[in-house]
Amino acid sequence: MASPFLLVIVLCSYYSIAHGGDKHSFIVVPRSSFEPEAACSTSTVKNQEPNRASVIAPLVHRHGPCAPSQSYNKPSFADTLRHNRARSNFILSRASKGNIVSSRKDGNASVPTYLGSFVDSLNYAVTVGIGTPPVSQVLLIDTGSDLSWVQCAPCNVTSCYHQKDPLFDPRLSSTYAPVPCHTKACRRLIVDRYGQGCTDGGAYCAYFIQYGDGSRTTGVLSRETLTLAPGFDVKGLLFGCGRDQRQQDDRFDGLLGLGGAPESLVAQTSSVYGGAFSYCLPPVSSKPGFLSLGAPGNSTTGFVFTPLGRIGDELTSYVVRLIGISVGGKRLRVPATAYRGAMIIDSGQIVTRLQTTPYDALQQAFRKAMKAYPLLPPNPDRLDTCYNFTGYSNVTVPKIALTFSGGATVELDVPNGILLNNCLAFEESGPDIGLGIIGNVNQRTLEVLYDVGRSQVGFRSGAC
Repeated sequence: MASPFLLVIVLCSYYSIAHGGDKHSFIVVPRSSFEPEAACSTSTVKNQEPNRASVIAPLVHRHGPCAPSQSYNKPSFADTLRHNRARSNFILSRASKGNIVSSRKDGNASVPTYLGSFVDSLNYAVTVGIGTPPVSQVLLIDTGSDLSWVQCAPCNVTSCYHQKDPLFDPRLSSTYAPVPCHTKACRRLIVDRYGQGCTDGGAYCAYFIQYGDGSRTTGVLSRETLTLAPGFDVKGLLFGCGRDQRQQDDRFDGLLGLGGAPESLVAQTSSVYGGAFSYCLPPVSSKPGFLSLGAPGNSTTGFVFTPLGRIGDELTSYVVRLIGISVGGKRLRVPATAYRGAMIIDSGQIVTRLQTTPYDALQQAFRKAMKAYPLLPPNPDRLDTCYNFTGYSNVTVPKIALTFSGGATVELDVPNGILLNNCLAFEESGPDIGLGIIGNVNQRTLEVLYDVGRSQVGFRSGAC
């Protein structure tokens, strides 16, 4: 009988011959690493930079065992995929109504489209305090929205959805203040498409936000103290005090807006944290990640950077430019013109949407590298490159690396930054000139740093 050591040598030799000799570009992983544990991991976030001039909060998956507020019904993968496709299709349809304008001097494409409050990108949550004294609230983070909001008491069952935590009651906070109508802040809200005119007989400013899944929130624009962590307070934060909500069965308390417009937490705290924030999305839902406000300071060890762009004159979205993809250590043969479309990098989009030419090349290279495993037949309820790993205790997965303008190359986590439900976590977005989106599966275990002040996005591997 062959020894276990000899078996490993034979396996690696096979992949060396079949895939060009670069055995280090393939990783053998146990099937158990694809699935989260039943209980939340007690492990702490690794590789956090010491002495960072920032505030850090734990970040958890909305449907995982680490979430303090559990959903009534966890959606199926088919439902999740339908929501994800609807959201991205909305983005792409808006982009198709305009033409891509000439690139900026930094090489980032500018697309005249809009993203933000009208799309559902609610996947990860943090726990913060609202008011004085602070009331604990679990908020979903969203880089595709700007205005933060919570449900406010009094609110009956027909106006608000059920949440696990007590509703925030502004009458019990000494620092709560509704924003008067006809103020600069209220006028700005209308310009940024969140405004709803006036409420309470014309006394106060009203807001309205609707998301791509049909959920919405309406209420009073207000100011309040936000406690991010002990000793880290944001005083006078502009936020929405929700009076009428229509949501799915999530039981979460509201949203933390991390977009780039003036209403976002990032913009409102820019004088303190320099318009920078980062997060690390954990590889599986049973492990914690983190959300951090503030840049790493003078120490950027381990980061690679690419220029940050925008979509036309829209401020919410964060845009980067993809210039190359590698599979199994080999650069895909894709012409540079195929990457001329902009790529939004977003915390809420689940599956990455690539333009036609890069996607076709990626799909072919990945299928070739995974030809040892049975490919599942096409099914509209799943992605188009899915495998049956039944009977395999280990799976050999090729590394995938994304290269961005400026030369920043990022290796995706294997397997959880590449595979989702045993499927390649990529889909086609449309013509090469159009818009693409980098989903959160590809971002897992990376610290993604949005440094608006320096107009750059950074990536640090193995951060959580």
